[in-house]
Amino acid sequence: MRLAILAATVLFTTAALAQTPAPVISAPLPSPSAPATPATPAPKAVAKPKAPALTVEQRFEKANTSHDGKLTKAQAIAAKWTNVTRDFVAMDKDKKGYVTIDEVKAAAAKKPAVKKLAPAPATPKP
Repeated sequence: MRLAILAATVLFTTAALAQTPAPVISAPLPSPSAPATPATPAPKAVAKPKAPALTVEQRFEKANTSHDGKLTKAQAIAAKWTNVTRDFVAMDKDKKGYVTIDEVKAAAAKKPAVKKLAPAPATPKP
């Protein structure tokens, strides 16, 4: 019986000694009253420069894949020209199934220009 107890003691002692010690932290931990140091800011994503806006004529030529001067609704949808797609029926007054550059320009001239709002003036704080 003593031999079994001695063997168990040796086994447990050996297993305890074989464990690796916990790593030692070399930097001191901040005290709760100390202000936290700010984290390094994440790098900013580089903004892709915007392409210059196309004129109505350039956009019409790009959308008119058949290059016949007649823009169909399908061509406007494929070119993702939402204003023409949305107002196509109003532009195509003759119900011919296409619009010309003159009809697109006339419809654009009727639309009120969107005004950019000026920033509110800064009010001084007392």
